[in-house]
Amino acid sequence: MLSVHDLSKSYGIQPVFAHATFTVNAGDRVGLVGPNGCGKTTLLRIVAGQMRPDSGAVTFTPANLRVGYLPQGYEFDWEDTIETFLTRMEGDLPALEERLLDLAQMLGDDPDQEAVLAEYDSTLERLNAAAAVAGRSPQVLSALGLDHFSADTPVGMLSGGQKTRLALAGVLLSSPQLLLLDEPTNHLDIEMLEWLEDWLLDFPGGVLVVSHDRALLDAVATSIVEMEGGGRGLQPYEGNYTAYLEQKLAERERQMQAYQDQQAEISRLRGAAEHVRSIARFRKGGKADSGDKFAKGFFANRGLETVRRAKAIEKRIERLQTVDRIDRPARTWQMRVDFTSAGESGRDVLALEDLAVGYNGLPLLEHINLVLRYGARAALIGPNGAGKTTLIRAIAGVLPPVAGSVRLGSRVRLGYMTQEQEGLNPAENALETLRAVLSQNDTEVRSFLSKFLFTGDDVFTPVSKLSYGERARLLLALLAAQGCNLLLLDEPINHLDIPSRARFEEALGQFEGTALAVVHDRFFIEGFATEIWHVENRTIRVERRE
Repeated sequence: MLSVHDLSKSYGIQPVFAHATFTVNAGDRVGLVGPNGCGKTTLLRIVAGQMRPDSGAVTFTPANLRVGYLPQGYEFDWEDTIETFLTRMEGDLPALEERLLDLAQMLGDDPDQEAVLAEYDSTLERLNAAAAVAGRSPQVLSALGLDHFSADTPVGMLSGGQKTRLALAGVLLSSPQLLLLDEPTNHLDIEMLEWLEDWLLDFPGGVLVVSHDRALLDAVATSIVEMEGGGRGLQPYEGNYTAYLEQKLAERERQMQAYQDQQAEISRLRGAAEHVRSIARFRKGGKADSGDKFAKGFFANRGLETVRRAKAIEKRIERLQTVDRIDRPARTWQMRVDFTSAGESGRDVLALEDLAVGYNGLPLLEHINLVLRYGARAALIGPNGAGKTTLIRAIAGVLPPVAGSVRLGSRVRLGYMTQEQEGLNPAENALETLRAVLSQNDTEVRSFLSKFLFTGDDVFTPVSKLSYGERARLLLALLAAQGCNLLLLDEPINHLDIPSRARFEEALGQFEGTALAVVHDRFFIEGFATEIWHVENRTIRVERRE
């Protein structure tokens, strides 16, 4: 179905990946994982034919394979409505039927026209594919939370998240035989994610998906391909995401054991070499002190043997350090996060009393009566647009309640990470951003920023030129630097890659305070939450976990 052979790509002198080779067959669901910036999107664009590689080949079988490609930031035609977009993606049945009749008429006049016959076969295949999905758009739109829009709604009126979901709907309805999906779970709530999982599990074709959603990769992936970037190749692993992690851990342990064994061998050989050199020095001294001709000859021969032996050991050491060198396993690309607490707060950290939140006096959520206690980890979940961010904004004091009250406990110091990342000054760089909250010299501030992967000249890059993932890391650095005992996190891991998500979770596990997070990552929820706040029926239902 898809064969990628010896693919390489560089930007100028900077290599992205090299000698990438893998296949995707019908029924395969391949998860492409790796750190931000390693080249995953570039690889998908090359496979989709939107970018040329420096070398290597991408082959489809058959050559006219129908490929559905969902990029990040799908661009619609400016005049598109929901209906015209979906009609184009599904295949316009009346137009295809009319064209098929025209081609049949042309073949009736002259059946030996090869080009016409090829177009006839292609049009017939597209017609059959369009007929297979006819009538399914309402179901897909409903599953993706877009069924409340009228068909003639201009796409330009949709929010960014709604456009992403419409693009996903269009790709799924385009009758693809091979799916290329770049972060398809962005802007999907948990119910939509579970629907997408079921859809992919039932899909008979091949799937190549870039995703940071570990639960999705666990549920659907038949194999994982890891990218590291920096001009390195790809490493395939059988099984889902958990199986990949287990294989990586076993692989790392084997390499560490081999490295330690080699270091022990080098240490032993160095000791042996030093011993042999000591013998050589002794024999050289013995030969010089003796007047016996036989002794002189004997020690001369023994000395030469000793020198040869010492040189042989040194050559063996040199080979172990060069040709046969085993490198110490490198640390996985990951972000080191170290949250510090401003000290314990009172037992009741947050109290919501008959709270209603919304806009212009109209509540999205109401009758909320909850207490968040010290040390709790609460995950706030619910459908998109249900009011989760509105509630967080009200708790943070950014938005006044429609009714009721928000009360923070004694000694509470609140840290708030927004979904839109507007807490950063686009004109400042990372160093300037942290200087404002850390009373340390530049060397110490740069050392602190290195924990968040801002090293070298990275600290001088203006916020306006940082990627979303880099901005998220900088916001985390700000929270860590300020010190707090209550974290309000609105989609904190949306733009983080899988290794960074894992390290963020680890940091929260070490955080001594209290946290409330809006999040859709089910892996995150499983490891993080001591209680789950469900948005249901315009209020909050709390589920406490053991």
